[in-house]
Amino acid sequence: MSSAIVQTLGLAMGASYASGLRLYATVAVLGLLQHFGIVRLPGSLSVLANPIVIAVALVLCAAEFLMDKVPYVGSAWNAFHTFVRPPAAALLSYGAFSSAPPQWRVLAALLGGAVALSSHSAKMALRTPIEASPEPFSTSAVSLGEDGLTALLAWLAAAHPVISIIIVTALLAAAFYLTMKLYRAFRGAAGRFVRILRSG
Repeated sequence: MSSAIVQTLGLAMGASYASGLRLYATVAVLGLLQHFGIVRLPGSLSVLANPIVIAVALVLCAAEFLMDKVPYVGSAWNAFHTFVRPPAAALLSYGAFSSAPPQWRVLAALLGGAVALSSHSAKMALRTPIEASPEPFSTSAVSLGEDGLTALLAWLAAAHPVISIIIVTALLAAAFYLTMKLYRAFRGAAGRFVRILRSG
């Protein structure tokens, strides 16, 4: 695998994972990095540096920042964005591979959408039990952590894509491990419940 493909793959994976957490912040960070010449985004992603795109992304980013700190309001916002973040991440990945053959661009879009859906799902799964807590500060603390992780991943995706691949792969592996643990726990609890019903 050539260095250019690895670099582009790192950008696509990092931007997709970050988009699953905070789409508008990811677009704003990438656009600002390109606008100020800190990085050079490949192909059609250079449109993110357009001042209008940056301005709209920053406004939406501010709205998302505020809403995500409010219990239940943030969950409603995130539920709606289940239909926004993965397709947008797929579009970013498609744009990152603009110089590749069409079949590779389609595969990149599918990968980007899947990675964003994974990070978005993990975010939703983590938020549900936290919002059940009677105190409001845990929701804001986790949300701030997501803000920081999004900015870090967006920057790494553009400036250090190889590191981005490593981090995103580790995060996806951790999410898969936790999902399997939860599945086994749920299956065990369901089995015990059925046995109780049968014995009763």
